[in-house]
Amino acid sequence: MQPVAYAAIAAFTLGLGILLWFAFGGATAVRRQTLTNLRRNLDKPKEVVAVTANGQRKRPGLADAMRRVVPVPLVRSITKLWAGAGRPENNTPDRILSTMALLGLAGSVLGVMVSRLVQPPLGIVVGIGVALLGFFFPMVRLQSVGEDRKKAITRQLPDTLDQMSIAVNAGLGFDAAMIRVARNGRGELANELVRTLQDIQVGQTRRAAYEDLAERTGVETLRRFVRSIIQAEAYGIALSDVLQTQADELRLERRQYAERKAMEIPVKVVFPLILFIMPAMFIVVMGPGVLGIIHAFSGLG
Repeated sequence: MQPVAYAAIAAFTLGLGILLWFAFGGATAVRRQTLTNLRRNLDKPKEVVAVTANGQRKRPGLADAMRRVVPVPLVRSITKLWAGAGRPENNTPDRILSTMALLGLAGSVLGVMVSRLVQPPLGIVVGIGVALLGFFFPMVRLQSVGEDRKKAITRQLPDTLDQMSIAVNAGLGFDAAMIRVARNGRGELANELVRTLQDIQVGQTRRAAYEDLAERTGVETLRRFVRSIIQAEAYGIALSDVLQTQADELRLERRQYAERKAMEIPVKVVFPLILFIMPAMFIVVMGPGVLGIIHAFSGLG
Protein backbone atom coordinates (compact mmCIF):
# COMPACT_ATOMS: atom_id res chain seq x y z
CA MET A 1 0.00 0.00 0.00
CA GLN A 2 1.31 3.45 -0.93
CA PRO A 3 2.18 6.05 1.73
CA VAL A 4 -0.60 8.28 0.38
CA ALA A 5 -3.14 5.57 1.17
CA TYR A 6 -1.80 5.22 4.73
CA ALA A 7 -2.01 8.98 5.21
CA ALA A 8 -5.59 9.02 3.88
CA ILE A 9 -6.66 6.23 6.24
CA ALA A 10 -5.02 7.97 9.21
CA ALA A 11 -6.65 11.31 8.37
CA PHE A 12 -10.03 9.63 7.94
CA THR A 13 -9.72 7.85 11.31
CA LEU A 14 -8.68 11.05 13.08
CA GLY A 15 -11.47 13.07 11.48
CA LEU A 16 -14.05 10.42 12.34
CA GLY A 17 -12.92 10.39 15.96
CA ILE A 18 -13.17 14.19 16.18
CA LEU A 19 -16.64 14.18 14.67
CA LEU A 20 -17.79 11.47 17.06
CA TRP A 21 -16.49 13.51 19.97
CA PHE A 22 -18.30 16.63 18.74
CA ALA A 23 -21.50 14.67 18.14
CA PHE A 24 -21.74 12.65 21.32
CA GLY A 25 -19.14 14.07 23.68
CA GLY A 26 -21.57 16.35 25.51
CA ALA A 27 -23.49 13.50 27.13
CA THR A 28 -20.71 12.74 29.60
CA ALA A 29 -20.62 16.29 30.97
CA VAL A 30 -24.40 16.38 31.32
CA ARG A 31 -24.45 13.09 33.18
CA ARG A 32 -21.61 14.22 35.46
CA GLN A 33 -23.38 17.47 36.36
CA THR A 34 -26.67 15.63 36.94
CA LEU A 35 -25.06 13.14 39.31
CA THR A 36 -23.35 16.01 41.16
CA ASN A 37 -26.67 17.79 41.67
CA LEU A 38 -28.35 14.61 42.86
CA ARG A 39 -25.62 13.99 45.40
CA ARG A 40 -26.06 17.50 46.75
CA ASN A 41 -29.80 16.88 47.30
CA LEU A 42 -30.75 20.03 45.50
CA ASP A 43 -34.43 20.78 44.94
CA LYS A 44 -33.64 22.31 41.56
CA PRO A 45 -30.59 20.97 39.79
CA LYS A 46 -28.19 23.35 38.20
CA GLU A 47 -28.44 23.96 34.52
CA VAL A 48 -26.90 20.91 32.92
CA VAL A 49 -27.74 21.74 29.33
CA ALA A 50 -26.21 24.67 27.54
CA VAL A 51 -28.74 27.32 26.61
CA THR A 52 -28.45 30.02 24.01
CA ALA A 53 -29.03 33.71 24.63
CA ASN A 54 -32.67 33.53 23.48
CA GLY A 55 -33.43 30.64 25.83
CA GLN A 56 -33.24 27.78 23.33
CA ARG A 57 -31.37 24.60 24.11
CA LYS A 58 -27.99 24.23 22.47
CA ARG A 59 -27.58 21.08 20.46
CA PRO A 60 -24.39 19.09 20.00
CA GLY A 61 -21.89 20.84 17.78
CA LEU A 62 -22.27 18.57 14.78
CA ALA A 63 -26.08 18.52 14.95
CA ASP A 64 -26.22 22.32 15.22
CA ALA A 65 -23.88 22.67 12.25
CA MET A 66 -25.98 20.23 10.23
CA ARG A 67 -29.17 22.17 11.00
CA ARG A 68 -27.52 25.31 9.63
CA VAL A 69 -26.26 23.60 6.47
CA VAL A 70 -29.06 21.14 5.67
CA PRO A 71 -32.14 22.61 3.92
CA VAL A 72 -35.17 23.17 6.11
CA PRO A 73 -37.43 20.80 4.08
CA LEU A 74 -34.97 17.97 4.70
CA VAL A 75 -34.99 18.65 8.44
CA ARG A 76 -38.79 18.62 8.38
CA SER A 77 -38.75 15.32 6.52
CA ILE A 78 -36.43 13.83 9.14
CA THR A 79 -38.71 15.06 11.92
CA LYS A 80 -41.74 13.61 10.17
CA LEU A 81 -40.02 10.26 9.66
CA TRP A 82 -38.97 10.29 13.30
CA ALA A 83 -42.57 10.91 14.37
CA GLY A 84 -43.77 8.13 12.07
CA ALA A 85 -41.26 5.76 13.63
CA GLY A 86 -42.75 6.36 17.08
CA ARG A 87 -40.37 9.11 18.27
CA PRO A 88 -37.64 6.78 19.58
CA GLU A 89 -35.82 8.49 22.44
CA ASN A 90 -32.47 6.91 21.57
CA ASN A 91 -32.62 8.19 17.99
CA THR A 92 -33.63 11.84 18.08
CA PRO A 93 -33.52 14.10 14.99
CA ASP A 94 -30.28 15.67 16.25
CA ARG A 95 -28.68 12.25 16.53
CA ILE A 96 -29.99 11.34 13.09
CA LEU A 97 -28.42 14.49 11.62
CA SER A 98 -25.11 13.70 13.33
CA THR A 99 -25.21 10.13 12.05
CA MET A 100 -25.98 11.36 8.54
CA ALA A 101 -22.95 13.65 8.65
CA LEU A 102 -20.65 10.86 9.85
CA LEU A 103 -21.93 8.28 7.39
CA GLY A 104 -21.85 10.87 4.61
CA LEU A 105 -18.18 11.57 5.38
CA ALA A 106 -17.40 7.86 5.50
CA GLY A 107 -19.29 7.30 2.24
CA SER A 108 -17.41 10.18 0.60
CA VAL A 109 -14.04 8.74 1.55
CA LEU A 110 -15.11 5.28 0.39
CA GLY A 111 -16.51 6.78 -2.79
CA VAL A 112 -13.18 8.49 -3.54
CA MET A 113 -11.39 5.18 -3.06
CA VAL A 114 -13.86 3.40 -5.33
CA SER A 115 -13.63 6.10 -8.00
CA ARG A 116 -9.85 5.65 -8.09
CA LEU A 117 -10.24 1.91 -8.65
CA VAL A 118 -12.86 2.15 -11.42
CA GLN A 119 -12.53 3.92 -14.76
CA PRO A 120 -13.43 7.65 -14.63
CA PRO A 121 -17.00 7.83 -15.97
CA LEU A 122 -18.34 4.87 -14.04
CA GLY A 123 -16.07 5.44 -11.05
CA ILE A 124 -17.32 8.99 -10.48
CA VAL A 125 -20.95 7.86 -10.64
CA VAL A 126 -20.33 4.96 -8.26
CA GLY A 127 -18.41 7.22 -5.86
CA ILE A 128 -21.20 9.78 -5.76
CA GLY A 129 -23.74 6.99 -5.27
CA VAL A 130 -21.79 5.55 -2.33
CA ALA A 131 -21.53 8.99 -0.70
CA LEU A 132 -25.26 9.66 -1.13
CA LEU A 133 -26.10 6.17 0.14
CA GLY A 134 -24.07 6.74 3.29
CA PHE A 135 -25.63 10.16 3.86
CA PHE A 136 -29.26 9.11 3.40
CA PHE A 137 -28.99 5.65 5.00
CA PRO A 138 -30.33 6.83 8.42
CA MET A 139 -33.41 8.28 6.71
CA VAL A 140 -33.95 5.06 4.76
CA ARG A 141 -33.66 3.06 7.96
CA LEU A 142 -36.09 5.39 9.74
CA GLN A 143 -38.50 5.07 6.83
CA SER A 144 -38.31 1.27 7.08
CA VAL A 145 -39.05 1.38 10.81
CA GLY A 146 -41.99 3.69 10.16
CA GLU A 147 -43.43 1.36 7.51
CA ASP A 148 -43.19 -1.61 9.86
CA ARG A 149 -44.93 0.44 12.52
CA LYS A 150 -47.73 1.39 10.12
CA LYS A 151 -48.28 -2.27 9.25
CA ALA A 152 -48.41 -3.16 12.95
CA ILE A 153 -51.00 -0.42 13.60
CA THR A 154 -53.06 -1.62 10.64
CA ARG A 155 -53.07 -5.16 12.03
CA GLN A 156 -54.00 -4.01 15.54
CA LEU A 157 -56.78 -1.62 14.50
CA PRO A 158 -59.66 -4.13 13.93
CA ASP A 159 -59.17 -5.81 17.32
CA THR A 160 -58.91 -2.41 19.02
CA LEU A 161 -62.16 -1.25 17.40
CA ASP A 162 -63.89 -4.45 18.51
CA GLN A 163 -62.81 -3.83 22.10
CA MET A 164 -63.95 -0.21 21.95
CA SER A 165 -67.29 -1.27 20.44
CA ILE A 166 -67.86 -3.79 23.24
CA ALA A 167 -67.00 -1.16 25.86
CA VAL A 168 -69.33 1.42 24.29
CA ASN A 169 -72.17 -1.12 24.04
CA ALA A 170 -71.59 -1.94 27.72
CA GLY A 171 -72.42 1.67 28.63
CA LEU A 172 -69.05 3.46 28.63
CA GLY A 173 -68.49 6.71 26.83
CA PHE A 174 -66.13 6.90 23.88
CA ASP A 175 -63.33 8.51 25.90
CA ALA A 176 -63.73 5.97 28.71
CA ALA A 177 -63.67 3.14 26.18
CA MET A 178 -60.52 4.56 24.62
CA ILE A 179 -58.90 4.86 28.04
CA ARG A 180 -59.72 1.25 28.85
CA VAL A 181 -58.40 -0.03 25.53
CA ALA A 182 -55.26 2.10 25.76
CA ARG A 183 -54.46 0.93 29.29
CA ASN A 184 -55.20 -2.73 28.69
CA GLY A 185 -53.75 -2.91 25.20
CA ARG A 186 -50.19 -3.36 24.08
CA GLY A 187 -48.40 -2.32 20.97
CA GLU A 188 -47.98 0.72 18.79
CA LEU A 189 -51.67 1.60 18.51
CA ALA A 190 -52.20 1.50 22.29
CA ASN A 191 -49.27 3.90 22.73
CA GLU A 192 -50.73 6.27 20.16
CA LEU A 193 -54.11 6.21 21.90
CA VAL A 194 -52.44 7.01 25.21
CA ARG A 195 -50.74 10.00 23.64
CA THR A 196 -54.03 11.16 22.10
CA LEU A 197 -55.69 11.02 25.50
CA GLN A 198 -52.82 12.99 27.01
CA ASP A 199 -53.25 15.66 24.32
CA ILE A 200 -56.93 15.94 25.23
CA GLN A 201 -56.13 16.16 28.94
CA VAL A 202 -53.69 19.04 28.47
CA GLY A 203 -56.36 21.12 26.74
CA GLN A 204 -56.27 20.18 23.07
CA THR A 205 -59.66 19.83 21.43
CA ARG A 206 -60.92 16.34 20.70
CA ARG A 207 -61.08 16.93 16.97
CA ALA A 208 -57.55 18.32 16.85
CA ALA A 209 -56.25 15.40 18.93
CA TYR A 210 -57.94 12.86 16.65
CA GLU A 211 -56.62 14.56 13.52
CA ASP A 212 -53.15 14.70 15.04
CA LEU A 213 -53.40 10.95 15.72
CA ALA A 214 -54.18 10.26 12.06
CA GLU A 215 -51.47 12.62 10.82
CA ARG A 216 -48.89 11.29 13.26
CA THR A 217 -49.33 7.64 12.35
CA GLY A 218 -49.89 8.09 8.63
CA VAL A 219 -52.14 5.01 8.41
CA GLU A 220 -54.94 5.43 5.88
CA THR A 221 -57.37 3.08 7.64
CA LEU A 222 -56.90 4.95 10.91
CA ARG A 223 -57.43 8.25 9.09
CA ARG A 224 -60.75 6.97 7.76
CA PHE A 225 -61.74 5.87 11.25
CA VAL A 226 -60.89 9.31 12.67
CA ARG A 227 -63.00 10.99 9.97
CA SER A 228 -65.91 8.69 10.80
CA ILE A 229 -65.66 9.48 14.52
CA ILE A 230 -65.53 13.23 13.86
CA GLN A 231 -68.56 13.07 11.57
CA ALA A 232 -70.46 10.85 14.03
CA GLU A 233 -69.88 13.34 16.84
CA ALA A 234 -70.84 16.25 14.57
CA TYR A 235 -74.12 14.69 13.36
CA GLY A 236 -75.07 12.76 16.49
CA ILE A 237 -74.67 9.24 15.06
CA ALA A 238 -74.34 6.39 17.54
CA LEU A 239 -70.66 5.67 18.05
CA SER A 240 -71.27 1.99 18.74
CA ASP A 241 -72.66 1.55 15.21
CA VAL A 242 -69.72 3.45 13.73
CA LEU A 243 -67.20 1.35 15.64
CA GLN A 244 -68.84 -1.93 14.64
CA THR A 245 -69.10 -0.89 10.98
CA GLN A 246 -65.49 0.25 10.86
CA ALA A 247 -64.28 -2.98 12.50
CA ASP A 248 -66.22 -5.10 10.00
CA GLU A 249 -64.85 -3.12 7.05
CA LEU A 250 -61.28 -3.40 8.32
CA ARG A 251 -61.61 -7.14 8.81
CA LEU A 252 -63.00 -7.48 5.29
CA GLU A 253 -60.10 -5.42 3.91
CA ARG A 254 -57.60 -7.56 5.82
CA ARG A 255 -59.19 -10.74 4.45
CA GLN A 256 -59.11 -9.36 0.91
CA TYR A 257 -55.49 -8.32 1.37
CA ALA A 258 -54.57 -11.84 2.48
CA GLU A 259 -56.42 -13.33 -0.50
CA ARG A 260 -54.66 -10.94 -2.88
CA LYS A 261 -51.26 -11.89 -1.45
CA ALA A 262 -52.15 -15.57 -1.77
CA MET A 263 -53.05 -15.09 -5.43
CA GLU A 264 -49.70 -13.38 -6.04
CA ILE A 265 -47.73 -16.40 -4.80
CA PRO A 266 -47.96 -18.49 -8.04
CA VAL A 267 -46.68 -15.55 -10.09
CA LYS A 268 -43.78 -14.95 -7.71
CA VAL A 269 -42.86 -18.65 -7.69
CA VAL A 270 -42.51 -18.76 -11.48
CA PHE A 271 -39.15 -16.96 -11.58
CA PRO A 272 -37.34 -19.11 -8.96
CA LEU A 273 -38.90 -22.17 -10.62
CA ILE A 274 -37.53 -21.27 -14.04
CA LEU A 275 -34.13 -20.05 -12.85
CA PHE A 276 -33.25 -22.67 -10.21
CA ILE A 277 -35.59 -25.64 -10.07
CA MET A 278 -36.19 -26.38 -13.76
CA PRO A 279 -32.46 -26.50 -14.71
CA ALA A 280 -31.79 -28.93 -11.89
CA MET A 281 -34.71 -31.10 -12.99
CA PHE A 282 -33.47 -31.10 -16.59
CA ILE A 283 -30.02 -32.17 -15.44
CA VAL A 284 -31.41 -35.00 -13.33
CA VAL A 285 -33.88 -36.22 -15.97
CA MET A 286 -31.89 -35.71 -19.15
CA GLY A 287 -28.37 -36.12 -17.76
CA PRO A 288 -28.21 -39.93 -17.94
CA GLY A 289 -29.58 -39.94 -21.51
CA VAL A 290 -27.08 -37.32 -22.64
CA LEU A 291 -24.21 -39.28 -21.06
CA GLY A 292 -25.44 -42.46 -22.79
CA ILE A 293 -25.53 -40.70 -26.14
CA ILE A 294 -22.02 -39.32 -25.60
CA HIS A 295 -20.66 -42.79 -24.74
CA ALA A 296 -22.45 -44.34 -27.77
CA PHE A 297 -21.00 -41.85 -30.22
CA SER A 298 -17.55 -42.04 -28.62
CA GLY A 299 -17.62 -45.87 -29.02
CA LEU A 300 -18.53 -45.55 -32.68
CA GLY A 301 -15.69 -43.20 -33.22
